[in-house]
Amino acid sequence: MSEPAVSPAEQYLRWSGWTDRGKVRKNNEDAFLGLQFDAQDVRHLGKFGEGSTGREDYVFAVSDGMGGAQAGEFASKITVEKVTRLLPRSYRQAAAGLDAGIDDVLTELFDQIHRALSFLGDSYAECSGMGATLSLCWFTPQRMFFAHIGDSRIYYLPAQGGGMRQLTEDDTYVGWLFRNGKLNEREARTHPRKNVLQKALGAGNQFVTPQVGAVLYEPGDRFLLCTDGVIDGFRDELLLEQMNSPADALGKSTAHALVESAVQASGRDNTTALVVEVV
Repeated sequence: MSEPAVSPAEQYLRWSGWTDRGKVRKNNEDAFLGLQFDAQDVRHLGKFGEGSTGREDYVFAVSDGMGGAQAGEFASKITVEKVTRLLPRSYRQAAAGLDAGIDDVLTELFDQIHRALSFLGDSYAECSGMGATLSLCWFTPQRMFFAHIGDSRIYYLPAQGGGMRQLTEDDTYVGWLFRNGKLNEREARTHPRKNVLQKALGAGNQFVTPQVGAVLYEPGDRFLLCTDGVIDGFRDELLLEQMNSPADALGKSTAHALVESAVQASGRDNTTALVVEVV
């Protein structure tokens, strides 16, 4: 029996995710998430796999928590759990082709997570000041919508034209200096305040406005979502080299090999990567 024809709008995604607490931290305050969902159901994805966008949407996200004691780890877990609960409700809007409203959906999602973290931070002494970054990709047929706050990152590696483009902007003063040409990459990477956030979910911020955007994708395109532990291990040139490295001889996924290499190169922070390829 022949396989059913693939819709022109249908694409296949292949993904892999990995996280490591690094060489210094006692616990892992990073979290990552993969979801497959439609109007009726939502399913958690494994650390690697592949699937079609024909009838279901996909969401991938990374979050880096912050706060005293175990609050940072708690914050990132709450963040990805809120994504799981809240975002699939918006599937009908995406399925109806209401792309114009997806920015509003993502902004509202970030606001609700921010309110939840802020409430806990105000209510419990052990959660005081806790917060989290969040970088999220929502794949619908042929288009990826993204939203971001903090200093985790989303990179886009198009099949046509090669290279690598950072889609997100670091919500740090050092990031602002770099974007405005006042620091080069080496100076930004070694600046003593490079990890001081200006915006995050929770963390005592009164309001948050995420960066939102969209990319039309095609076969061969790749996306990397990562926390700052990966960036600490590689400057952009070496990160691109790692992404273009041949398949790992030991059978490790792309994300696993990338995280392992970043930890070997630095390892001072928790390190997390999610790689999504359009095949």
